Amino acid sequence: MSHFTIRQFMDACHGIWYGPPELLDKAIQGVTVDSRLVKKDSLFVATPGERADGHRFIPDVYEKGALCAVSQQKLTNPAGPYLLVENTLQALKDAAEAYRKTLPVPVIGITGSVGKTSTKEMIASVLSQKYRVLKTPGNFNNEIGVPLTIFMIDESHEVAVLEMGMNHFGEMHRLSRIVRPTHCVFTNIGVAHLEHLGSRDGILKAKTEMFDYAAEDAVVFVNGDDDKLITLKDRAVTFGLEPSRQIWADQVENFGLDGVRCRIHVKNQTMEVTIPLPGIHMVYNACAGVCVGLSLGLTLEQIQNGIESLKPLSGRSNILHTRRYTLVDDCYNSNPVSMCAMLDVLEYALGRKVAVLGDMGELGDHSEALHASVGEHIQKLHINVVITIGTLSRSIHETAQHSQALCLHYETVDTFLKAKDQILQDGDSILVKASHYMDFGRIVAALSD
Repeated sequence: MSHFTIRQFMDACHGIWYGPPELLDKAIQGVTVDSRLVKKDSLFVATPGERADGHRFIPDVYEKGALCAVSQQKLTNPAGPYLLVENTLQALKDAAEAYRKTLPVPVIGITGSVGKTSTKEMIASVLSQKYRVLKTPGNFNNEIGVPLTIFMIDESHEVAVLEMGMNHFGEMHRLSRIVRPTHCVFTNIGVAHLEHLGSRDGILKAKTEMFDYAAEDAVVFVNGDDDKLITLKDRAVTFGLEPSRQIWADQVENFGLDGVRCRIHVKNQTMEVTIPLPGIHMVYNACAGVCVGLSLGLTLEQIQNGIESLKPLSGRSNILHTRRYTLVDDCYNSNPVSMCAMLDVLEYALGRKVAVLGDMGELGDHSEALHASVGEHIQKLHINVVITIGTLSRSIHETAQHSQALCLHYETVDTFLKAKDQILQDGDSILVKASHYMDFGRIVAALSD
């Protein structure tokens, strides 16, 4: 960020400066809302949070070398210079928008109901074969995380791959205004966030708000096998498993939990790739990676290397081989589509298959039926043990009992952990999946031990 100064930040958010005038033209070396992450010459934005108000930590950040703070409260006897703004969250977004306009790099915006993170990782892995890439860290895909990610882009980066999440109308519009994507990738339109968006058509409408501030010549890529996204085909490059798509895959061969191989068709050429992560959804991700890679000038050899060198993320389809079990750690988040997809992945496993499933949030009035739909999907599979945990997941349990699986239900993670040694066996392949608030990372940690 060597070219973005306090003055530019102040002008973007219409702040009032309290500090030495000569500091205004000093370059900012980073922006954070977490006082623990403050570094020398960085800017600390004090945001009011659910657990703590960032304004409490303003005195501390100067000791860590912060250049200045951004506050929506007038400070008495401040320990250092600060910008006074009407709303710190809005100031963060306004300044990130201004900073983005100074950046010449291509920015790939990725959205969809399921698979944003795994698609982001795939595209970043592909593009890293030619470019220096910045990608969204962790869960930085909302109205705080996206501007913070924008501020991470510096002169060393040649392309940025950003995940863009939303659950309300208007949110993608605001994110797009910050990101200004040059490339737009849509993974699918599922049933996540029905609580706020009403229907899959509503979800499509909300997701395509990305176009509101996309570059005039932005290139659009969509999963053409999705019945909603195919309606965008006149303005997009399509990918999928059907030969009518512009980039498509066939000869899919599953290697169980160790990955999947396929042949990808690119115009008059084909490419054989082995994807080191399991599941048919990874074939779609690879096709998306091919689309973006080609648009940014990569060779097929570079694209293949990027696909085959993909690394898993903790909590996201991460395969862990422990002394006793093979774990499929996918407990970062969940919705009915992604849960069914991961159950399909578990189906590939060798030996006894165990699903440990928990509640899924933000499903609105359809929550009970959507949980039950997961149990109905289990009826079609050959899973040996289905363990459900939580209040909402009881609906999964009740419908899954009509399958051939042994079905057990627990109200809390703690009660399951006390019983786990009586249920699980050496050699089990175990899927662990629920919405993030269920804290299923505790289960992964306990089974890893």
